[in-house]
Amino acid sequence: MSNPVSYVFSCIFVLVAHGAMLLNVFSNGNYSDPKAPIILAAAVIGLDAAYFMIMPFFKQRTYAVDFMLLLILNMSVIFQSCFGEVHFDVKHFITCISAIAACRLGYLLCRNHRWIQDKKKFIWAGIGLLMVVIVVFTGSRSIWIDLGFITIQPSEFIKPLMVLACAASISEQQNKHKVLSFNIVYENIILFAIVAAVILLQWWCRDLGSIPTFASIYAAGFLLRICYPKAKFSKKTLIIPCIAIGIAAVIAIIIAPSYVKDRLFVDVWADPNGDGFQQAKALIGIAEGGWFGKGPGHGSLHNVFAYDCDIVFSSVCEEWGLLFALMTVLMLIIIVAMPLVNPPRSYYHGTMCAGICAAFTIQMALNIFGSCNMIPFTGVTLPFISTGGSSMATSGFMIGMIVAAQSPVFKDVKPKKKKKNSGIPQQPIPYRQPQYPQRDQYYRNESGGMTR
Repeated sequence: MSNPVSYVFSCIFVLVAHGAMLLNVFSNGNYSDPKAPIILAAAVIGLDAAYFMIMPFFKQRTYAVDFMLLLILNMSVIFQSCFGEVHFDVKHFITCISAIAACRLGYLLCRNHRWIQDKKKFIWAGIGLLMVVIVVFTGSRSIWIDLGFITIQPSEFIKPLMVLACAASISEQQNKHKVLSFNIVYENIILFAIVAAVILLQWWCRDLGSIPTFASIYAAGFLLRICYPKAKFSKKTLIIPCIAIGIAAVIAIIIAPSYVKDRLFVDVWADPNGDGFQQAKALIGIAEGGWFGKGPGHGSLHNVFAYDCDIVFSSVCEEWGLLFALMTVLMLIIIVAMPLVNPPRSYYHGTMCAGICAAFTIQMALNIFGSCNMIPFTGVTLPFISTGGSSMATSGFMIGMIVAAQSPVFKDVKPKKKKKNSGIPQQPIPYRQPQYPQRDQYYRNESGGMTR
C-alpha cells in the first residue's frame, strides 16, 4: 500500500457517510420494531469493515474506485431497506456482495491486455451463446429466465462482453485489407454484425430500453478505433455505417409496437391512471419529497409497481429528498469519471473504460429522465441503486474493469522453451585446433624455445 494515511482517511470517510445515514434512519425512520434499524446498521458497518480488511490483499495503484463502490453499494442497501418501512433487505444486501465479488473478478481477468486479445474469439462466442440462451430459455419474446427462487436476465451479461470485444479489436486497426476502393478491417465488420444482432434481439424481446446502452458501447469503441494511432481510418468508410444507422432508425420508428408509440406521445396528466400512471406517481413523489424528503420509510411510492428498480430515483427523492438523490447521482458520475483522474495505462484499457462510462451514463440518463418525464419511460435500472441480481453483478464486474485499467499487468512474451533431449546419444564434436597465421613463421627447437 503506497499511502496508508490516505487509505485510513478514506475508510473513515466511508464510515462517517454511512453512519450519518443510519443516524437519520434511527431518528427519523418509520419502524415499529427497534431491532430493524439495529440489524441494518450492523450489516452495513460489518460489510464496510470486512471490505476494508480485504482490499489491501489486492495490489493496486489506487483504491479510489473501490471506496466509491463500497460507499454507493451500502447507500443502496439503506435506501432499499427503508422504502415503506424500515427493515433489512437481505436479498438486496446479497446482490451487493455479489457486485463486490464481481468487481474483484473483473479486476483480475481484465488486467492483462494480451490475455484478453488472445481470447477475443471466445468473447464473440460468449455473446453468441448468450443470444441463443435468450431465444431458447427465456420464453416467447421475453428477457428473463425464471428459476423459481431467482430470475436471471442474460442480456445484462452481454454488456461487459461487448465492451471487451470492442477493446480487444484495437490492435487490429492497422491490419487493413483493400476491398474495391475501401480499406477494410475485418474485425470492424464482425463487431458491427454483433452489435446489430444484439440490437435486433433486444427489439424482438421488447426490451427497447437496453438498445441505447448497447449502441453507446459500440459507439464509444468505434470512436476509439477511429482515433487509434496510425490507423488512418478512411472517411469514406464512415458513410456506410451512418447510412445503415439512419435507415435502421427510420424503420424502427415505422414498425415500432403501438405501446411504444403511445409512450412517445402520451400526456401523463391526461391519463394518470393509464399509460401515464407510473410517471405521474413518480413526479408526485419527487414533488412531495422536496429538497430534504419525508424521511426514511415515510414514502408512498412503495405501492407503485417497479418502485425499487425502474422509478427508484423518484423513490429516493420522496424519502430522502431531491438534494440527497442528486448527491447519489453525482457519486455515480464520479465513479465512471475516475479514469480521467487516474488515467488508464494503455490504449486497450482506455477503450475499455470508454465503453463502460458510455454504458453507465446512458443507463443513468434513461432512468432519471424517464422518472422525471423528460423522455419516454424505458424501464432501465439505475446502476447499483435499483434492485436486480443480474444488473448488480454486471455493473460490479464493469467497475472491476475500470480498476484493472488503473492497475494493469504488462507481461513480456515468454521465450520459447528448449527442446528436451530425445534420448539419442549425441556424437561429440571433434576438437579442432585453431589456426594462427603468425605461428607458421616459427618452429619449436629441441630445448623448447622458439626459433625463427
